[in-house]
Amino acid sequence: MERGNVLVIGNAGVGKSTLINAVLGVEKAKTGWGTKGTTDKLTIYESEKIPFRIIDTVGFEPSFIKEFNAINAIKKWSKNSAREGHKDNQISVIWFCVEGTAGKLFPKALKDLSKATSIWGTVPAIVVITKSYSFPDREQNIEMVNNAFAEQKRYSNNIRKVIPVVASTYVLNENAYAAPDGIIELIDATNELMPEGVKASEKDIAAFKLKRKSAMAHGITGVSTAAAVAVGAIPVPFADALMLSPIEIAEVNALAQIYGINKNEGSKQFLNSIVEVGTVSAAAKAAISALKAIPGINLGASVLNAIIAGSIVAALGEGTIYAFEQVYLGKKSVADIDWLKKVLESKLSTTFTDTVKTIAENITQNTDGKAIASIISDAFISLFNVYDSKKI
Repeated sequence: MERGNVLVIGNAGVGKSTLINAVLGVEKAKTGWGTKGTTDKLTIYESEKIPFRIIDTVGFEPSFIKEFNAINAIKKWSKNSAREGHKDNQISVIWFCVEGTAGKLFPKALKDLSKATSIWGTVPAIVVITKSYSFPDREQNIEMVNNAFAEQKRYSNNIRKVIPVVASTYVLNENAYAAPDGIIELIDATNELMPEGVKASEKDIAAFKLKRKSAMAHGITGVSTAAAVAVGAIPVPFADALMLSPIEIAEVNALAQIYGINKNEGSKQFLNSIVEVGTVSAAAKAAISALKAIPGINLGASVLNAIIAGSIVAALGEGTIYAFEQVYLGKKSVADIDWLKKVLESKLSTTFTDTVKTIAENITQNTDGKAIASIISDAFISLFNVYDSKKI
């Protein structure tokens, strides 16, 4: 099994560094007293004695700026994990540390956890109750943690265990002390979760990459739609959408680059089929006729043409994104030309006209080009129901 990473997260002063030292068996992480946390940057620790790395994070402090910086430091580390060659940064298990002596777990602490670890949506987590000196209080603290996370739908399913620990000997007086406890249980629980965590980490990284590609792709489609709206608004006859061809070709090529669709012979045929079907000149003519026949729509020729031009390019873009995502996910290949044509033709026939009608009903003669392009883009994203991160 490959060596996984454990992300240690929690408020400043909760005892993260002391916990890490106890797990490693050596004093590597800096600890201290005072009003400020001792960890000022993300630090990675490892030992030949344990089969996972430990990443110590900046503790969340009661200061907006410090809290913001702490959350962003973790998010930046996580985003770097998505880059090629950065697999050592991928998080496999999360230790969420809460202080046993505090007796409270505020919703804000859970929100900070959720913000900082948003990329790792399915990675398993262990809630570590630090400074758990009182045995009578442990049951109450475990119940507190379970209740708090039960109200947080975003993260409740990821919590696998709640483990109270005493990381270092706590001296009450010369005759009484709380001995270290729970460390071996924590190590064993982490090892048990590691295979699941490694798989979950890979899944989360894949979902993050797809989400980023989708965002960039929609940006390309939005720009292309705006360009088409501008072309369509020019007061010249709208004949078979030939004026849109350069915009369409540039759009498809840019999307192919985002999804890594190589320009070999098989891919070229796939791309050419998209442009061939996507131009939908017949659908455009039908939509123009349908728009003119709708009672209550009083738009000039230039606005109607702008709507049609923008809709053609938006539909082509969103259809291309849908097709490329299926190829990227391995569900289809560039050899599936017949599937591609059927998908695009089904979306760009009567559905195209209906969507354009809906768009036109939300546009007036005074709506500017930028607003028209935005309305069109939103409509065709919904039509193709492309990447939804919640479904991944």
